[in-house]
Amino acid sequence: MSLRVIGAGFGRTGTLSLKVALEKLGFGPCHHMKEVMKNQDQTEWFHRASKGKKVDWHKVFEKYQSAVDWPAAAYYQELANEFPDAKIVLGVRDVDAWYQSVSETIYTVVPNFPKWLRLILPRANKVMDMIDRTIWIGEFSGRFEDKEFAVDVFNKHIELVKTVFPEERLLIHSAKDGWQPLCDFLGVPVPDEPYPWLNESINFKRNLRIIKAVKWMPLVLVIILLLKLLY
Repeated sequence: MSLRVIGAGFGRTGTLSLKVALEKLGFGPCHHMKEVMKNQDQTEWFHRASKGKKVDWHKVFEKYQSAVDWPAAAYYQELANEFPDAKIVLGVRDVDAWYQSVSETIYTVVPNFPKWLRLILPRANKVMDMIDRTIWIGEFSGRFEDKEFAVDVFNKHIELVKTVFPEERLLIHSAKDGWQPLCDFLGVPVPDEPYPWLNESINFKRNLRIIKAVKWMPLVLVIILLLKLLY
């Protein structure tokens, strides 16, 4: 199996909807951050890549026909060179809506993930480290909280992708565009159903509340233990 579609768009530009769409069109399985979270090998490979070490991209994506979202999107140029027949889909979104979405979801994960949990869960620690290196340091130079800077990075990324690939290899796509331009670009029929519209913001916020609660568990347990000892 070989990559046929490479997503060059940043996370939170409709990547999960695009993943589902590509799989419905016959370009699955589609790689996404979710694959890294649940697959030990994917965690190891992308953690290695985030440290600047060489990885075998054909091995990484041997079970996939497409890839969207970070961390794969951070390596779109390398992947395009490794898979020269793959088409490139650049996901776009209103930049202010994008910044707000990232700020309220994925940007909250690393700083709020309990340090004590990272110590006892080596794989979780690698995932957090990979996200930090690949996205917040690699893409945004540790300055994502500076909105003007982050927005500039987002806009420059779009312009760079446009200059790297010829028009016939690149589709600039928003979830609002729906099926037609995507299907025309990939040369497949338009499905007789609405374009997927998935929004993970609610799940992210729920999971963040859980993470924050877990973050304080050791302190709560210590307090309970002290109260029992003292009283």
